[in-house]
Amino acid sequence: MRSSLSLGDWEKRRGVEEDIMASLWFASLLLFSLFNLTVGRPIYPLPSKQDNKVKQPLQTSRPYNIAHRGSNGEIPEETVAAYMRAIEEGADFIETDILASKDGSLICFHDVTLDDTTDIAKHKEFADRKRTYEVQGSNITGYFVVDFTLDELKSLRVRQRYPFRDQQYNGKFSIITFEEFIAIALDANRIVGIYPEIKNPVFINQHVKWPHGKKFEDKFVGLLLKYGYKGAYMSENWLRQPVFIQSFAPTSLVHISNMTDSPKIFLIDDFNTPTQDTNQSYWEITSDSFLEYIRNYVVGIGPWKDTIVPPVNNRLTTPSDLVDRAHAHNLQVHPYTYRNENSFLHFDFHQDPYSEYGYWINKIGVDGLFTDFTGSLHKYQEWAAASATDEKSAYGLLHKIARMISSYD
Repeated sequence: MRSSLSLGDWEKRRGVEEDIMASLWFASLLLFSLFNLTVGRPIYPLPSKQDNKVKQPLQTSRPYNIAHRGSNGEIPEETVAAYMRAIEEGADFIETDILASKDGSLICFHDVTLDDTTDIAKHKEFADRKRTYEVQGSNITGYFVVDFTLDELKSLRVRQRYPFRDQQYNGKFSIITFEEFIAIALDANRIVGIYPEIKNPVFINQHVKWPHGKKFEDKFVGLLLKYGYKGAYMSENWLRQPVFIQSFAPTSLVHISNMTDSPKIFLIDDFNTPTQDTNQSYWEITSDSFLEYIRNYVVGIGPWKDTIVPPVNNRLTTPSDLVDRAHAHNLQVHPYTYRNENSFLHFDFHQDPYSEYGYWINKIGVDGLFTDFTGSLHKYQEWAAASATDEKSAYGLLHKIARMISSYD
């Protein structure tokens, strides 16, 4: 029997259903946060408690959707909620930055200081912890992660980095540990990769000491091995538990190559920032001779996208040959960071993040993208795939209609 509902009625019903699902999802996050505020430590189970079951495999047929600090365009970065949201939205990998606490615990946090993304200023008991340290050649003053124990860090609450993003989740979530981050990936209902960074290793090794002469990098790899992350890129072990290890410090990547065969990505900063450990310039580390050297230790590079296609007055210029040269050395290219907001989009994309994704995937030919908006990239890739392979599908039909309207306009 044919439904009597009009297209408008169907859209209204779908909108109501989406609102209900969103309300239930956010209610569950609120319940989690209230419990977390009460007990201090998060309740997320560690990986050892997870069941082994057959899961949908990682997609490997298109560029990887890398959830940069989780879905942090919507929810404060590097929190349980941001990572769970990213998985729900279709991330292939969830990405994190690993630092160390005063007592040697590995945590997920981007900045070496707590000032910009936590409520540290409200904690009068920590008022005397402000310090000035040298970080990558510059003196920085603030409340440093390395001056707080894990329990003290757990007492803080995370907030959104950018004022123009949703502020309603400020103060609801805590800093998480590397082990808790791993648990989120292993507990997903499909195979989700992890993409942890060895963050500021020079600074961390200066300020945090472990027994028996262990280094930050040793502790980092040790946790990955503890929870079964091993195997070369595309090996059976890797496909079961995918991981990319990333760092801006080439010596860290070389050091851990003797400890793990998991694939590694060498991150590349902007034109004016030398490497923190070897003090090499952008031009040195993107030369053919260096790419030939580093390919012995990594499977790819992660450059800032504005160094691949430099903008002038917020408009793109001629792309460099870095992607082509990296591919010639059999290196993948995973640029960062893709963001939906107009303040981050170059004029060439007409305030359309899908246009930006299309440019980088189809014209530049990258192999993965770090994005703050996992859902947007996933939808773009689903629509593009449907349009290319099956115009009878709903997505393909919508794409065809859109092209017809655009042509008419």
